[in-house]
Amino acid sequence: MKLSVVIPCRNERAFIKECVNAIFACELPPDCDMHVYVVDGMSDDGTRDQVLELMKTNGHISLIDNPKKLTPFAFNLGIHAGGKVDFVQIVGARHILSANYLINCLNVLKEKKDIWCVGGKIANVAVNKTGELISAVMSSSFGMGMGNFRTLEQSGYTDTVTSPMYPYEVFEKIGFFDEDLIRNQDDDFNFRVTNAGRKIYFIHDIELKYYVRAKVSGLRKQFFQYGYWKVFVNRKHGTMTTIRQLFPPAFVLYLCGLPLSYFFPLWLQLLSIIPLMLYLCGMTFFSIRLTGIKHFLNTVSLFPIIHVSYGMGYLLGMIDFLLLKKNPSDKQKELSR
Repeated sequence: MKLSVVIPCRNERAFIKECVNAIFACELPPDCDMHVYVVDGMSDDGTRDQVLELMKTNGHISLIDNPKKLTPFAFNLGIHAGGKVDFVQIVGARHILSANYLINCLNVLKEKKDIWCVGGKIANVAVNKTGELISAVMSSSFGMGMGNFRTLEQSGYTDTVTSPMYPYEVFEKIGFFDEDLIRNQDDDFNFRVTNAGRKIYFIHDIELKYYVRAKVSGLRKQFFQYGYWKVFVNRKHGTMTTIRQLFPPAFVLYLCGLPLSYFFPLWLQLLSIIPLMLYLCGMTFFSIRLTGIKHFLNTVSLFPIIHVSYGMGYLLGMIDFLLLKKNPSDKQKELSR
């Protein structure tokens, strides 16, 4: 049995060694032949030197150049480099797999042929206080929505997972990652999986540590791009991949229209502010619950940053892709880090 592990990365010198070493520390079936492909977006921070050093003592590691520096190209380059294998595992360079991660994914895929994608839970690790607060918000149901894989409490079927493993046949049946998608390429791919009648499975008993990027500015741009590219994925497939994606843009439209309630009768004015009051109560409750009173002000601001940024990106995407029939703007092809 052959397993290819693909690690897309760019400028991850601080994490790449730990990521690769954790993969080789994973438990594997006796008949498993594993090879790791680090697909590097021409890093200039010493990441490549770290990988080359690892390669000196491990013949099961390869360094692949990704001159376009974008994630979907990295995915496809790594998959193609491994050739036709039995299974393909995608691992982010900041993802540190638990020792039981790979073998559990393999067992699920071998036992349940209707599952084409499987992954585990995220244990966020902050590199500073800002990252700790962002981690807390992104792990909450209020921050990310009910049903999101980040908030699931038990194993079961879902619509996406992180650091997924696939049987190679999935690529033969539905193709590879869409290289037009700078963001949401996994969202698009997983929709194609479910559209083909197959399932995505979340395993609660395995986890990966994720070193969270700790800049609010990066968070804002990241979620703006998530919203923007989500509409492009919808246009591509002629349908919405999930219903919960509509809540952030609806909230932004609500906020924009709220001042108009000034011209309404008093009872309508009072009625119109109820959603805002509920949102503020939710922000307050979850902020205190997640990080306590001490960090309340810093935490409470992160919820609207995520929701409004996503919503604004989504609305711009609707204008660009649905109304004007445009292709993605060059500005939204820039990475958020």
